[in-house]
Amino acid sequence: MAKESMKAREVKRAKLVAKYAAKRAALKENIRLAGAKGEVDYDSIAALDKLPRNSNPIRMHNRCSLTGRPKGYMRFFGISRIQFREMASKGLLPGVKKASW
Repeated sequence: MAKESMKAREVKRAKLVAKYAAKRAALKENIRLAGAKGEVDYDSIAALDKLPRNSNPIRMHNRCSLTGRPKGYMRFFGISRIQFREMASKGLLPGVKKASW
C-alpha cells in the first residue's frame, strides 16, 4: 500500500500537467517552428524553462488504482500485477484464464 502522501503528490502533478498542457504545447511548437527555419527561439525556451517542473507529463508515475503500488503496473488494466493475479484468480476479470502461474 502506498503512502497517502505519495498518492497526493501524484494527484497534484496530474493537476499541474493538465493546467499547463496547452501552454507547454504552444511553446514547444514555437521552438519547433523556429528550428525548422534554422533559427533559435530563445524567448520560448526561457518561458518553457520557467514553467513548474512538475507540470511536465514525463514526471507522472503510473500507480495501481487499487493499492497505489508504483511497480509492476499493467497499463491496459490500470492495476498492478499482484492485483491482476488476485482478481483473475477470483474470476473478476472476464476472458482471463489461469494457465500456470
